[in-house]
Amino acid sequence: MATENRVIAVEEHFVTDAYVQTAHGLDHFPGDRTEVQLTRAVERNEPTRSQLLDLDARLAGMDAAGQDMAVLSLNPPGVQPYEPADAVGLARQFNDSLAEIVRRHPTRFAGLGTVPPQAPEQAAEETERIMGPLGLNGIMINSHTEGRYLDDDRFAPLLAAAEAHRAPIYLHPRVPSMLNQYSEYGLSGAIWGYAAEAGLHAMRLILSGTLDRYPHLTFVLGHLGEGIPYYLTRIDNRHAYASKIAGAATAMRTLEHTPSEYFQRNFVITTSGVDDPNALEFALGAVGEDNVMFAVDSPYEDTAAAVEFLKTAPVTDTQRANISHRTAERVFGLR
Repeated sequence: MATENRVIAVEEHFVTDAYVQTAHGLDHFPGDRTEVQLTRAVERNEPTRSQLLDLDARLAGMDAAGQDMAVLSLNPPGVQPYEPADAVGLARQFNDSLAEIVRRHPTRFAGLGTVPPQAPEQAAEETERIMGPLGLNGIMINSHTEGRYLDDDRFAPLLAAAEAHRAPIYLHPRVPSMLNQYSEYGLSGAIWGYAAEAGLHAMRLILSGTLDRYPHLTFVLGHLGEGIPYYLTRIDNRHAYASKIAGAATAMRTLEHTPSEYFQRNFVITTSGVDDPNALEFALGAVGEDNVMFAVDSPYEDTAAAVEFLKTAPVTDTQRANISHRTAERVFGLR
């Protein structure tokens, strides 16, 4: 496809046989039992097993749909449910495999490495390796780790490394850390819980002052921003109101900017799983036309349908070029 029409999808999950064989034999944190069981079932059973493993079939599907490149990442929740000693080795093994895949297909695949936040110092070292010798394009973190979020001081080494090595962080959803009230009616998954979880994580990063300490971090949120763009006006309004109220009851931190300014400065959003022209139009206005990227969320969404939406969405030529490839090239350093 001509450069001006290049299509890059940036939230595209896969696994390797070696990863599955190792990860499925590991113990996990007790609180992650439900999610790990679901993930292992998905990775063992057809048709998803083949869709996650078979990259030749992935390429054929991309060709048929008119997609030029996929930014690959480990199937969520990645290594985060496992004990630190296990997660460190598992992340390194997977990242080595991902880097080799990208080397074999440099024009078709790029990659987001995985890190073990439960071992922050090692995660920082792995971030340096991902962005350095491995030549990958960023990291993916699947929201909470043992119920803790990246605004927690324990994760400072990881955030510092991501900022220092210019590693964009794709903040991917997972089953909410507060599971009980999501456990019925299927609410814990993509229909609601995933967005609620990832949106909560992003809001904690903004309101905690983390982005004042690490102003050059870039976070990526899928699913057109996990609902946040459509709430930014109220978030700013309520933050300003609560900040004026005396006393500790509001628990509101003093920030250098408004919440929406952090969101527009430090976050980029993707279209993954939201092929909705009305939502896309609103998102472009809320975050800026150079802060929205195309994604499929394969293999959980249909590649052909997502690419067709990209081609036919009622946007300007400049907006379509930004969404389809220019913003991804800038954020992830893609050639």
